[in-house]
Amino acid sequence: MRFKYDKAKSGKLRKDPRREIGFDEVKEIWTHYHYVDCRSDDPEQFRAIGWVKGILYTVIYEVREDKEGEYYHLVTLWKSTKQEEKLYEQNS
Repeated sequence: MRFKYDKAKSGKLRKDPRREIGFDEVKEIWTHYHYVDCRSDDPEQFRAIGWVKGILYTVIYEVREDKEGEYYHLVTLWKSTKQEEKLYEQNS
């Protein structure tokens, strides 16, 4: 699985006290169980909810393609809301 993202944005997210991690760390979500649903259709974006460093996070991503094949373009992330925590628990 390949990931791409804006490195400058990742640094800003890491410094934001409401997030405290960047895109490098949030890739951990895909290493174990996570919940995924479609967030929007235009552009088609997905929401993944899963654990990173013992905290439940939500990440928005798009599935894109380049000459090497499919990859996940990470758009943004945040600590999961109470509603997202319940959604994760109901589907795990």
